[in-house]
This record gives sequence, structure tokens and C-alpha cells, in this order.
Amino acid sequence: MPARHFDRARVRSVRRAAEISQSDVAAALGAADSTVAGWELGSSVPDQEKLPALAEVLGRSVDALFPRDGLPDLTDLRCDAGLYRYEMAAVIGTKSDGPVAGAEQGVRRLKDRYLPLLATAYGVTVDEVKRAQERSMARAHGEEVKGETADATEGRTAPKTLAEKLTLLLEKSFPGPEGPPTDAEIAAAVNTHAGGDVITDIGVRDLRTGASETATPLVLEGLADFLGVTPLYFQPDDQVAAQVYEGLQLLAAHREGKVGQVRARGAGGQGLPPNLLALVSDLVDEMQHKKGERK
Repeated sequence: MPARHFDRARVRSVRRAAEISQSDVAAALGAADSTVAGWELGSSVPDQEKLPALAEVLGRSVDALFPRDGLPDLTDLRCDAGLYRYEMAAVIGTKSDGPVAGAEQGVRRLKDRYLPLLATAYGVTVDEVKRAQERSMARAHGEEVKGETADATEGRTAPKTLAEKLTLLLEKSFPGPEGPPTDAEIAAAVNTHAGGDVITDIGVRDLRTGASETATPLVLEGLADFLGVTPLYFQPDDQVAAQVYEGLQLLAAHREGKVGQVRARGAGGQGLPPNLLALVSDLVDEMQHKKGERK
């Protein structure tokens, strides 16, 4: 599985900058002071299940502080929720964690009735749990997940739900080491745009994970303004979403030196309008010209 990367030097630097002691970190995580000291010295590393809580104590998002290459499998989702496998029996209402262990190891798929329970516990959508399960199955057998490649934009279809649209924007609009903004930061930006309190960090989390499927027009306008897209992107119009999605594909391809591939294959299944496709072609030419000048 693509475990999150733990950088002891960065953790120490972030902790000191925040003026948080090792003892405070240890107390918050229920660990010994010597354990936290060992993490920063490099004599040991924390469990993957500890990383979300550690990031929270240090005031950073887990993606920013402990990045991970690739898409999550079932084990990753569980660890990102800060849950150990032995805790999963209580989550799905069984006598043992066997069903979850079997799915994580790629032995057998989860029963459908467990999927919404795990989605709630992990703070993701049921569809995300299903996709993670397919990655677990494929990796256990040394196979690639059908429809997925190393580039997360490849093989995807245009997002349809509000949660999918938000997730895509957050993934592709904030590629730097700091990662995407926190739910609290997004809520603050939306409230500033609205000129009043229209959403909380919990409200943003619910929209992002699919727990809440609708938002007021004022909230959607604030999200669009903060994330740099047209408010139409959040409306139930597949064509508009597809066009924004293709634009994000172009930007991602540019970062990876694949802009020519975007022009070669055009857009996704729905295709781009001729005028937009012409703009993409012009941008590709400009990007390749600038790349040539830097050599």
C-alpha cells in the first residue's frame, strides 16, 4: 500500500515552530514522551494510524504533513481515520475484524451492508470505499486497478456529485508540499466571501465527504470563488463539470510534461467544444515553446 511518508526532521521543525513540546504531543496521542522523542530521532516511526492525530496536534492537515503517492486502498482509508484493525469489529458490528482484514488483504470483498458503515467511520463516500477495495484486491494479486494509472486524472470520468467535484478541485488545485487547505480554512474563506457565518468546518467536511449532498447558493458561490472556478461547476450540469475537469487534466499533464498527450487524445468521452479545444491546442503550443526555451 502507498503508506504516508513520515519525515522526522519536518515533524520536529513544525512542532518547534508551533511551540509545542514533545510532552504535549505525547499527552495528546496517549503515548510516552520517549516514544515521541524516538520518532524525531529516527529510532522508530509512528503507526500509520497515529499520523492523522499527530498532524492535528501540530496544526497541519495529514496530506500536507505526511503526503502519500498514489490513491488509497482500504488499509489507507482506515489508517487515515485513525482506526486500528482490531477496532473494526465494533464498527461493522461483527465478532471479529475478519471481514475487514480479509478485504484489506485482498482475500475477499466486503459484504454490501458493511460499506456504508465503513464510509461513515472513514469520513468518505461509499463509492470511495468501493474504489479503495478494488485497489486492495488488485494490489494483493499484483495487478493494476482497471481504469486507473499513476496519474489520478487518467481513467476518471467527470465528477458528478458535489463531493466528487470538491475532491477533484482540492486534489488538483493545491499540488504543493502544503497540500490542500483545511476544512476550517475553506469555511473561513466562504464566510468572508458571504460576509457572515454561512458554513462551519464540519459543514465543509460533510460536503467534501458526501455526508451532505446539497449547499445553499451562497455557500456554493463562496466555494467557487475560493477554488477559482465558475459557480456553474457546482450545478448539476455534466457538460460544465466535464469542461472544468478537462481543464484540470491539462494543468496536471503540463506539470508532468504530458501536454502533447492531452492534445492528441482531445477531451474525455463527452469531448470539448471546438472553441475550447482550439484554446487547449494553443496552450499546449505555448507550454511546449516555453519548455523548449528553458532547455
